[in-house]
Amino acid sequence: MAVRLSDPGDEIGEIADINVTPFIDVTLVLLIIFMVAAPLSTVDVAVDLPTSNAQPQPRPDKPLFLTVRQDLSLALGDDTVPRGAIQLRLDNETGRDRERRIFVRADQAISYGDLMGVMNLLRGAGYLKVALVGLEDTGATPAATQTARPLQAATP
Repeated sequence: MAVRLSDPGDEIGEIADINVTPFIDVTLVLLIIFMVAAPLSTVDVAVDLPTSNAQPQPRPDKPLFLTVRQDLSLALGDDTVPRGAIQLRLDNETGRDRERRIFVRADQAISYGDLMGVMNLLRGAGYLKVALVGLEDTGATPAATQTARPLQAATP
């Protein structure tokens, strides 16, 4: 004898809808957490930068380049110069004009300390207007496509 416990008309069909309310609640809680935590994760160093109203300087007709080679030898223009004679050669080239800007080019392999040694030589010779020359990054990888341009950094 078979017993039927449910009536065939009492069956409830499957519900195909997803209850998204818990997902929205979790998403909103995470959004609030990230909105509160995001400003805390940024690094903010307070610096009062000075403003500059200096006009761009015209490029000199004949710039004076001091080159520091990889072996730490110096060249003024195309001529090699001993370190002890740098002041005399600079005075001859500039006509003792200590206000003339000296463009310093250094090999990429030169250490920062060696470059500062050359800058100290220039300072000791009385030449305080120094511009560092670097390659302008055009986004292309080969060095042949990069051009040498003076950087805006100079020592006072």
